[in-house]
Order: sequence, then C-alpha cells, then structure tokens
Amino acid sequence: MHTTARAVMPKDDVPTADAKSGDIAQIERTISTTSIDPSVEKDHQDYNRIDNEVAKYASDSVIEITPEENKRLKRAIDKRVLTIMVATYFLQALDKGTMSFAAIMGIRTDTHLVGQQYSWLTTCIYIAVLVVEYPTNWIIQRVPIAKYLGLNIILWGIVLACHAACTNFPQLVAVRTLLGIFECVCQPAFLVLSSMWYKREEQAQTVALWYCMNGGQQIVGGLLAYCFSLIKGQALKSWQALFITYGGFSVLWGVFVIFYMPDSPMRAKCFSEEDKKLMVERVRSNQTGLQNRKFRSEQVKEAFLDPQMYCYMLIAICTTLPTSGLGAFYGIVVNSLGFSVLETQLLAMVLGVVIILILLSSAWLVKKYNQNCLTMGIFVIPSFIGTIVLMTVQNHDIATRAGLLISYYVVLTFWAAQTISMSMISRNVAGATKKTVVVAANFCAWCAGNSIGPQVFLAFDAPRYFIAFATHMGCYALLVLVIIFLRWHLKRQNKKKDELAAAGVREAKDERMVHAFEDLTDRENPNFRYMY
Repeated sequence: MHTTARAVMPKDDVPTADAKSGDIAQIERTISTTSIDPSVEKDHQDYNRIDNEVAKYASDSVIEITPEENKRLKRAIDKRVLTIMVATYFLQALDKGTMSFAAIMGIRTDTHLVGQQYSWLTTCIYIAVLVVEYPTNWIIQRVPIAKYLGLNIILWGIVLACHAACTNFPQLVAVRTLLGIFECVCQPAFLVLSSMWYKREEQAQTVALWYCMNGGQQIVGGLLAYCFSLIKGQALKSWQALFITYGGFSVLWGVFVIFYMPDSPMRAKCFSEEDKKLMVERVRSNQTGLQNRKFRSEQVKEAFLDPQMYCYMLIAICTTLPTSGLGAFYGIVVNSLGFSVLETQLLAMVLGVVIILILLSSAWLVKKYNQNCLTMGIFVIPSFIGTIVLMTVQNHDIATRAGLLISYYVVLTFWAAQTISMSMISRNVAGATKKTVVVAANFCAWCAGNSIGPQVFLAFDAPRYFIAFATHMGCYALLVLVIIFLRWHLKRQNKKKDELAAAGVREAKDERMVHAFEDLTDRENPNFRYMY
C-alpha cells in the first residue's frame, strides 16, 4: 500500500509573488505541507487520507471507462438508487403536503384552530429541523446511509398516522414537530447520495428528478385529496383517513428501503466486485471525495470562511420563504379566488405539472449549456411578473380569476434556483467534513425560510395577502443579487487555479486525478474547478 504524499514543487515552478494571494497561497501551503523522498514515485494516492472502504476499490489514477460501460453502470445505479430517492422524496412531499389539503377538508374546524395557529403547524416542522439538522448530517457521514434513511421513513410514517388522533392545537404541534425531526434526513442524505453515485455533470439532473416530486405530489396528492374529500362518514373524517393511509404506506416503504437500497458503491452486495470498482472510478472526476468518516476541524474553519456557503444559505432562504408560504396557503388562496373545495383540490394537479416542467426544463438547460447561475437568474424573472399581477389585479370576473390562477403558477418558476443551488453544493463543495458543515448550514437556512414563510401570510391580510407577496418580491430581488455574486466568485476562483496551472504547478493540472479521493476540500485541491 502506498503512503506517499503529494510532491513539493521545485522552486522554478512556484508562481510569482503577484499570483500568491488568498486561495492561491492556501493551495500552495497545502501542496507543500509534507516533504518526500525524491527517490519515491510522486504520483500516488495518500492512503492515510482515504477512507478504508474507498481505498479497497480506488486505483492510483484514472481508469478509462467506455461510454457503453458508463451507460450500463448508470442504468444499474438509477435502478437501485435513483428510483428509491425519487419515490422516497415523492412520499415525503406527499406526507408533508397533507396539511395543505387537510386545511380545506375540515381539520381547522375539528381541531379548533384560530388565528395564526394553522401557520404554526408548518413553522414548527422547520424549527424542529433547524435544531436537529447538524446532528443529522453528522450521523449521515458516519452510519450506513440507506439503513438510516429507511429507519427515519418508518418513524415519520408512524407519526403521520398519529395526526388522525389529534383533537387540538398542542397535540398537532407535537406530532408536526416529530414529523420534522424524522423527515429532515431526506434532502441532506440525497445530496450525499447524489455526489456518491453520480458524476458532476449528472448531478443537476439527478437532483431535479427527485426534487420535482414536489410537483408529482401536487398531481397525485390533489387527485387523492379529491377522493378522500368524498368521504362523509362520522366515525372517520376525510382528513383523518388521509393521514392514516399515508402514514401506513410510509411505514411499509421504509422497510423496503432498508432491504433494497445499497449504502454505498463499496457496500452494494447487489453489484459484482468489478462493477463496484468501476462505480467508484466513475466519480473520481468529481474530485469531491466519496465518503470519509474522519472529522477534520480545519475543514470546518474553511467552510465558515468560504463565501460559497453563505451564498447557498441566502439562496435557500430567498426560495424557501416564498415556497413554504405558497405551499401551505395554496388551498386557502386558490379557494379565495372563487373556486370550490373540490375544484381547488383538482387544480393542485395543474400546479404539480407546472412545478415538474419548471424543474426539468431548468435541469435540461443546465446540462445543455452548462450555465447554472445564468439559468437560475432567468427563472427568477417570471416570479417578479406573476407576483406583481397577484398584487395589482382585482378578482371581479371569470377572466381575471383565470388570470390570477395562472399568475400564481408563474410565480413558482423561482423553484428552479432552489434545485440548481442544491446540486451546486454537491458538485462544488469537496471534503467530507466541509460538505457536512455546508449542507447542514444550507438546510438550517432552508428551515429558517420555511419557518418564516407561512408567518408572512397574516390572517388580517387575507384574502389578497399583500404583505406576504411584497415580502416575496424582496426575496426575489435579493436572490438575483446573490446569484450574480456567486457566479463572479466561482469564476474568480477558477481563474486563480488556472493561473497556478499556467505557472507550472503540476497539481493544478493533473489529468490523472491521482488525489481525487484524498478528502481534500475544493480549496485545498488545486486541480478542482468550480461549476457555475
């Protein structure tokens, strides 16, 4: 087993003083931390920095995989991993969306909710997630991820079914809080799985596929809610039947996930040893690592000093604040436009189609043109237009009712920014500990936005909710500014590393990607380039 460290550059190869600023200086310090015996071959992995499981399957340098073999491996991964992520996220979105449908099925009356209490039933979920987000990410880094995911699905299914037994606000707050604790594993786990199994150029589409299940939930959820609305029995209310059915199915799905989904390419008993090696090799080019259970305090410091993290956090807040409010109050807002309860349930299906089209089209544009930040910015523009219409047009006839409904759908185009931003975290943040911190921080911001979102829909401001939509306009404006800065920052970092490569730093232009699995951060690895 090789334990050689990276080579120290000859003095002739060191960039000039003008080039040594900020991140360049940091990269050079990382490269030259260890001296080596010149008689030892320099281009080998440092196995002291590689996870033991990964080391068993990782070669010293790039192994060429044919396009045909790559397609075969991706199909196998899609079958075992992507299908589980898509179905699980659909189920989570369906479970989380039950409260929006239950709101117009009688739960507010039956549980005696008043004032802002209904809003707090969404907010308390995200407050719970905010508290447990980092512990959850810490656990994800250290345990078999599929088993942990399956266990949490079972637990949230049980809690969801318990909603049916609630008769007052405190009981609902208790079960909603527990639901947030168990459901918070999904998104961070899926980001880790996406970077573990998929190449960087595949990850935007992968994240979009499971995230667009928010739209799938609206389609199926609206249809199912319509069916449950037809239940008129006294022993079991329609909203109670909804919670019991969804909760029971979630428990069964959690058991299936535990037995069917592999924890990692190295632990996938469903694949041959040769395929495991090739699946590890597929993600070498990501240079974000595959897994590493060692805690590195220096990566925590780097995460908090990296402007990237704060950009992703701001994007999360600026997108989830409008999303959570629009989602929680969808039924109430559309119902207030003059549509009946059953029409509102069915119109949720149209909303679902719109969400899927937005997310898939944005992912397609990213894949085709490789422009993440520009695509995010373009998809925010219609949100401004839709919100202005909702705030200014009066609802006085069938035509304006239809126009306002369409405007409500158009507003949701900003969701593309949320999805692309999450995929950029998995592609642009390297180092296991650093990624854990950034993902946790991102979802803390995600929770903050989701917690605040329903609260800006004030009861006295109904049914037009001018204050809420004005707040959303502010979020969209800030979102555009953050996207512009993020693109400038990442482009600037790449330029610095290109200068290192031009100055003759061999590690900054390593086509063999020898050190791809060494748990280096994106800043420490001079061969890493950001996608923007």
